[in-house]
Amino acid sequence: MRVNMKASLRIYFAALIASFIFISALSSAGELDQLTYITESYPPYNFESEGESKGIAVDLLMAATKISTASSSVLSLQFFPWPRAYKMTQDGPNVVLFSTTRTKQREKIFNWVGPITSTRIVLIAKKSNAIIINHSSDIAKHLIGAITDDIGDQLVQEAGVKSSAIEHVSTAKSLVKMLATDRIKLWAYEENVARWFIKKSGFDNNQFESVYTLKEGDLYFAFSKDINKKTLDLLQDSINEVKASGEFSAIKANYL
Repeated sequence: MRVNMKASLRIYFAALIASFIFISALSSAGELDQLTYITESYPPYNFESEGESKGIAVDLLMAATKISTASSSVLSLQFFPWPRAYKMTQDGPNVVLFSTTRTKQREKIFNWVGPITSTRIVLIAKKSNAIIINHSSDIAKHLIGAITDDIGDQLVQEAGVKSSAIEHVSTAKSLVKMLATDRIKLWAYEENVARWFIKKSGFDNNQFESVYTLKEGDLYFAFSKDINKKTLDLLQDSINEVKASGEFSAIKANYL
């Protein structure tokens, strides 16, 4: 009789623990639904086309949240200029910003889930200008354009260029035109995204070249600091599962 009681208690407590885990998972999934997901036009990673949100990061998020059992409301994305989106995520609450390059400068500002994929931040110039950058100290010799608080902007300043010496705008489209018309000589930006905007703006990518690599790193989902670890872990586990299944390779192949 005592043996049966002990066995019954073990089963009871095991079921109780399993219930707590299940409820906790559901709660975290529910919290994923309550977050505000914001991004910028940053193709091929995240962008809008014919009223739909698309891109490598968007499709990864969709696939991951499907696994996490979160409802489709998590896929309701809001697009903003990067400077505004960046500040919104710092202020919170419950904000997720992507695609965000993870750096030492940003490390403690946000919580992180990812990586989404690798990234390369470069200085782009017109080939006809024959600009050569051998060292970071050479960057300041040329007029540079960047988006305020973008990773390119931050890296150029880390290289010693004063903010006041940089032409700051809020959109990549503006920088393409400025580079093409020699209003700036260098554009600090993510390489794949820059190439996308150059093509979409009607210019020939063969007329432009990457003359210096500012940073190679990874893109992440950046979370405002108030979001709890269980919610972060749930999305992280789901992203890991999408990548392990091979689905993410197919997602990237659709855009690159």
